[in-house]
Amino acid sequence: MVQTYYPLTDHAADLKRADKWPNVGPQVDKKDVLERRAPRSLSALPALRSVFEAAPVISLIGQTPLVRLADAAKELPTSVKLYVKLEGLNPGGSVKDRAALFIVWEAMRSGALGPDKTLLDATSGNTGIAYAMLGAALGFPVRLMLPANASPERVQILRAYGAQLTLTDPSAGTEGARQLARELANAEPDRYFYADQYDNSANQLAHYTTTGPETWQQTDGQITHFVAGLGTGGTMMGVGRYLRERQPAVQLVGVQPERPRHGIEGLKHLATARVPGIYDPELVDRIIEVTTDEAKTMASRLARQEGLFVGISAGAAVVAALRVGRELTHGTVVALLPDGGFKYASAPFWGEIN
Repeated sequence: MVQTYYPLTDHAADLKRADKWPNVGPQVDKKDVLERRAPRSLSALPALRSVFEAAPVISLIGQTPLVRLADAAKELPTSVKLYVKLEGLNPGGSVKDRAALFIVWEAMRSGALGPDKTLLDATSGNTGIAYAMLGAALGFPVRLMLPANASPERVQILRAYGAQLTLTDPSAGTEGARQLARELANAEPDRYFYADQYDNSANQLAHYTTTGPETWQQTDGQITHFVAGLGTGGTMMGVGRYLRERQPAVQLVGVQPERPRHGIEGLKHLATARVPGIYDPELVDRIIEVTTDEAKTMASRLARQEGLFVGISAGAAVVAALRVGRELTHGTVVALLPDGGFKYASAPFWGEIN
């Protein structure tokens, strides 16, 4: 049975737990973020109500469907269920809509993003698109540092939303983009609000508040394994903490590229990359490495066998989830698919893989 509502929450208990998080920084007022008594959508969060009134399109963020894989998971025992959460159905096209909304809301609430400031951040694409969508809807300018090897679809979407883009050295990846963003923010602090998605604790709080409860309720609390790619770490940290509080035995499985140089946009090879400030390695039970070819092949397979047109990192998540499923005799595995395939439509591999 698939459901799409949030559970009742005990505000005092939630706040007590949140205060113990090692990576929740002072930039987020937890009492404000945790104002949520059984909302049925993000627009029902009291603290965000004024934002939704200003831009109704934002009410479309969240409540993404959970779908059980059939053909792609046919090798698994019938007692092992593999579900995917389709985050590409958010209005900005990815899971990053959630984190961007909470980052922007907290910045507006605190005054860090005022009428005379531009939101500034580095992005591999999806978070930037979410920022740009919110900026267009709420009326604030957005400037983004983006590696020049980002897919042309991402670049065009960002330009369509009106974001100011600076394309950075692709060999330096997102770390090079982050360095440039930090330099600009330090040089002109009165001009920019530096969102810093990798170290902003509103990132994980978005998933603790929304994605985690959704996943728990959509599986009727039967989830045994949660699988998600590791980029900023926000999704795994937020969802993982929520699920662990409900069921301490749930297994949290991270997904990363097999090597430092890879073609899975949005994911980090943590052994060689700068680890995001919000990431807590002790929360994750295991990390599965996936090659770029495996991820692309699975993305193509999902399109042709399941009718699900998803992105390359989504393919990586399903590769990892299937590995987990093969080890089980029974269980409920949920893989979070960060985005759809439309932002990668120009990539040649779609027609090359049989």
